[in-house]
Amino acid sequence: MANQKDISALLKKVDGIANVMASAGVGYTDYITQLTYILFLKMDEEKEELGLTSTVPEGYKWRDLVDLSGTDLVEKYEEILNELSQDEGLIGTIFTKASNKIDRPVMLAKIIEMVAEENWYMMEGDFKGAMYESILEKNGQDKKSGAGQYFTPRALIQTMVDVVDPKITETVADPACGTGGFLLAAFDHMKGQSKDVEKQQFLKNNALFGADNTSLVVTLASMNLYLHDIGINKSPIAYKDSLIDTSDKMYDVILANPPFGTRPQGSVEVSANRPEFVKTSDNQVNFLQHIMSIVKTGGRVGVVLPDSVLTDTGATAQVREKLLKDFNLHTILRLPTGIFYANGVKTNVLFFKKGEPTKEIWVYDYRTGIKHTMATKPMTRVHLQDFVDCYCSGHEEDRKPTYSESNPNGRWRCFTEEEVKNADNLDFRWLDLEERDERSIEEVLEDMQSESDEIANTVKELKQLLGGIEF
Repeated sequence: MANQKDISALLKKVDGIANVMASAGVGYTDYITQLTYILFLKMDEEKEELGLTSTVPEGYKWRDLVDLSGTDLVEKYEEILNELSQDEGLIGTIFTKASNKIDRPVMLAKIIEMVAEENWYMMEGDFKGAMYESILEKNGQDKKSGAGQYFTPRALIQTMVDVVDPKITETVADPACGTGGFLLAAFDHMKGQSKDVEKQQFLKNNALFGADNTSLVVTLASMNLYLHDIGINKSPIAYKDSLIDTSDKMYDVILANPPFGTRPQGSVEVSANRPEFVKTSDNQVNFLQHIMSIVKTGGRVGVVLPDSVLTDTGATAQVREKLLKDFNLHTILRLPTGIFYANGVKTNVLFFKKGEPTKEIWVYDYRTGIKHTMATKPMTRVHLQDFVDCYCSGHEEDRKPTYSESNPNGRWRCFTEEEVKNADNLDFRWLDLEERDERSIEEVLEDMQSESDEIANTVKELKQLLGGIEF
């Protein structure tokens, strides 16, 4: 296991250079991306020194870069990025659309110098992975960069993996994988289930699949898995837009927190490629349809979705009807606000199985009367333990509600088949608890600023859409 003291020492070094970069105008996200490229080159060099096969072509290796300085360093670095981004294997995935964001030679040299001080390849995978995960988490906290949209709280990821319980012989996919958090948690969950060599090889090379349509995220996710010794020859991460994917690949388990909102302007219309989908511009509804289409019969899903998926009419209601008809939506976990870097998002986790209709739905309300903040009261795995205990993963027939007439504020309740059928939507509420705002003044101001920014961006988009129209 990773030594926390050693991880802290390396993180301190990484953060120290980040501060230097920030003073020179280089954002944390750009810094981490460049660190990823340079770290990969150094590890490949170390592999070769051990007599293992290098995957980097001659002329574009660590040794071709490390002794340079000034403009020669920047020019060679950019040449390497350009060359490696065209590779079709693991390298091409990690260097997806790679470009240099640090044009000052002295700054670039600082990162190279830091990476040169360590021997990375022989580090235990747990150590390298834990260090990199910590870096990604810090990056997710950088609100200015917008990187938080790619980061799902680890406590929630771990909870979802624990109850869905993927097996070492199963395939696991995340069609909007961000930095790979769900896939890594699933890997950690499965790797201790068997010591069989073939099963372990399958787990590392064939069990996991992730996709994202943002090149930066593909780089970070690919490197994240690589540092955990996953996908050493070919990354399980693909750079693509899952919503227009028409491949016939199917998976045993899907774990995801897809992006919400509408498709960006200029994107290919989903219905043009997926005529079998109910037509809608909502990302979350299209991702739900995509997930429903790629999970095998008997397969299991845990997916984070906003309240609108449970309540909206029109196209959303049609998709919801199909979900209830062809899938067993057996469990809903209502989540509180304050657990994501985006403010005020009301979400749920939907757990369902393909191949049988929904009858009863069990709901755990971890929202009403619950307050979390990223700064002062972050949600931890312990907070969700009661839900995990109630879920009874693997022996769901033993579930017992905590809600009753004598305990009307019990958080775990079963809604019967008749109640589900007669409900206007799936936004089940019953708790009557006082809700208090426990945010600090600073957090209130941050939320106000965020809401103000969102309004300004919406106005800007409307002006673009209405450009030239007079009223």
